[in-house]
Amino acid sequence: MKRSDQHVKKNRTGAYIAGAVILLAAAGGGYFYYQHHQETQAVKAGEKTINQFVQSLNKADYEKAAKLTAEKADGKSALSEQEILEKYQNIYGAADIKEITISDLDVKKKDDTTYTFNYKATMSTALGELKNLSYKGTLSKDDGQEKINWQPSLIFPSMSGNDKVSLTTQEAARGEILDRNGQPLATTGKLKQLGVVPNKLGEGDEKTANIKAIAKTFDLTEDEINQAISQSWVQPDYFVPLKIIDGETPELPAGATIQEVDGRYYPLGEAAAQLIGYVGDITAEDIKKNPELSSNGKIGRSGLEMAFDKELRGTTGGKLSITDSDGTEKEVLLEHEVKNGQDIKLTIDANAQKTAFDSLGGKAGSTVATTPKTGDLLALASSPSFDPNKMTNGISAEDYKAYEENPNHPFISRFATGYAPGSTFKMITAAIGLDNGTINPDEVLTINGLKWQKDSSWGSYQATRVSDVSQVNLRTALIYSDNIYMAQETLKMGEKAFRSGLDKFIFGEDLDLPISMDPAQISNEDSFNSEILLADTGYGQGQLLINPIQQAAMYSVFANNGNLIYPKLIADKETKEKKNVVGESAVQTIVPDLRDVVQDVNGTAHSLAALGIPLAAKTGTAEIKEKQDEKGQENSFLFAFNPDNQGYMVISMLENKEDDDSATKRAPELLQYLNQNYQ
Repeated sequence: MKRSDQHVKKNRTGAYIAGAVILLAAAGGGYFYYQHHQETQAVKAGEKTINQFVQSLNKADYEKAAKLTAEKADGKSALSEQEILEKYQNIYGAADIKEITISDLDVKKKDDTTYTFNYKATMSTALGELKNLSYKGTLSKDDGQEKINWQPSLIFPSMSGNDKVSLTTQEAARGEILDRNGQPLATTGKLKQLGVVPNKLGEGDEKTANIKAIAKTFDLTEDEINQAISQSWVQPDYFVPLKIIDGETPELPAGATIQEVDGRYYPLGEAAAQLIGYVGDITAEDIKKNPELSSNGKIGRSGLEMAFDKELRGTTGGKLSITDSDGTEKEVLLEHEVKNGQDIKLTIDANAQKTAFDSLGGKAGSTVATTPKTGDLLALASSPSFDPNKMTNGISAEDYKAYEENPNHPFISRFATGYAPGSTFKMITAAIGLDNGTINPDEVLTINGLKWQKDSSWGSYQATRVSDVSQVNLRTALIYSDNIYMAQETLKMGEKAFRSGLDKFIFGEDLDLPISMDPAQISNEDSFNSEILLADTGYGQGQLLINPIQQAAMYSVFANNGNLIYPKLIADKETKEKKNVVGESAVQTIVPDLRDVVQDVNGTAHSLAALGIPLAAKTGTAEIKEKQDEKGQENSFLFAFNPDNQGYMVISMLENKEDDDSATKRAPELLQYLNQNYQ
């Protein structure tokens, strides 16, 4: 053989060997890639199982959670799926475990058939939040599904063998909301709880008929009852609550029963609903916002119940611990001493509150009563209203729909809603004009007719009044409530001087009250940019927005020689004052005229003279309309106080009043009560 042939042969052999090595390497790489891929898929499957397991526990779907565990485990921990289900129902159900969140989930291969996992968990319980629980365990494939190998530490990490969980709870007593005299406005009372016992409903058609009868008798739906008895914690002989019922108890259909329970109760009902508010069950959403909440308590949903929820609610007490099979305590998971909620005492007078509400007669409106020297709010009534007892203890879908669809919006707190104040505001304009010298109370203006405009630059717009009185001074203007007089005086004053006086009041200020409201406004912009708007504002219309509470604060200057007293609602708050908002001389000029608004036969509040009590008053009507000559919605206002001792003051408003109605006509009963009790 030639050397060249040998050389070629050797090269070929080397090539064959190299090729074989490459093939082997490729095969090995493919095998390792396949192994890595399989392992990655198994890890992902394990992570999915863990997440599904936790989600099932969160939903209290313990049956599904149990299916994600292997029925058998090594040693004494081996349990059937049914036994695992019962463990979770009994322990997580009793402890009201919710809102489980996990972090740092790590799944790793242990051997060909087993993977280890660990994660940290946080959860809400009946006693509050459990944090940073460290879970670990193993996963195996069972019938093609990655499953968690059961062990007691899957319930709580430190559990083992036949350990048990002990839970004792003592719910905090919610604080009461009291009026100035200690009468309860929100309290704990004995309520009648309607419920069913499932095994007394019968079976089949009998059960269906009984559920139908209960639903019809107590204004429930059959679905609501079926959902209630289908909850995971329900056992055949358990009492399953459905709703709180008022009044006489009708004959109970088979399966229904009544238990007496403690619950939140509002003695004034609709009369103070917007002010006091109501409570509801704590939800998962609430716990997300505040993990310290216990999962089975109540939380304020509106009004003062919401504003002072933390103080009123207190802290549920109890202990969540792990014991051995003999009941010896091994570890305390959570322990809290019960802390009852605080009582909140208001300045409100429950009798004045109810009288004020009843006087509105279900019409859309509001009444605010105060003691003007201290700012104490005696009544904050808003009508129409809703029943807070129903909202707290179970309202039917039909009743709630009726509230929602009521065109007069019963959920609105009208005492905290801004309105144009109408002619009651003329007192403010007059006081500012007297202070800056643009109004001379003795000067008589000649005004002819019921309509007036400054000049043709106003186009078709005219200021209007009700009474055609030709000779008008300040006293006459207040008695007859003359818009034209006040428009002319405001224009003479000018925007700069007028706004300078208004800025001494509380426009733009946030009041220190636990009530949601927008600050009072003079106008939409920083300037009127219009003589018409300036004139309209002078007699209480234009773009003024002042709620009845803010009106009470502003008008308090007439009961305090020009000092403004801020309103207060909490009894132990200090009285806050703003001095010299208007001059004492202006007050002494205006108050006698306000007496005459009642005493003079032509006064717009003369009907109140029949009460025989000392009163100074000013009425107002604010008209809301699109065009000058059309009739619009009229809101009626009344301001009244005792000028002799300044013991009480009232601001009342009737929205969209009818022709034969007014805030003044609805005021006598409240004024008489206040006169008797606040001298």
